[in-house]
Amino acid sequence: MSRTIFCTFLQRDADGQDFQLYPGEVGKRIYNEISKEAWGEWMKKQTMLINEKKLNMMNVDDRKLLEQEMVRFLFEGHEVHIEGYTPPSE
Repeated sequence: MSRTIFCTFLQRDADGQDFQLYPGEVGKRIYNEISKEAWGEWMKKQTMLINEKKLNMMNVDDRKLLEQEMVRFLFEGHEVHIEGYTPPSE
């Protein structure tokens, strides 16, 4: 049975997460405010960030950087900037 939440990223009602995907207070906020669709958008951006910036998830500083970018993207409306990447035009 899916949960419907008001997604703060999409600014509309959408299917919520089935369980908390991220630890701590940020994880609780994601569970309550971020839809599956919005999380999927973040996953694409996260993959690009990890690959292009060569982040090491064993490194605490790299994990902090990724969390900061996640919060900025999901809750503050900032686009992820990757040096040299130009999104395809529609």
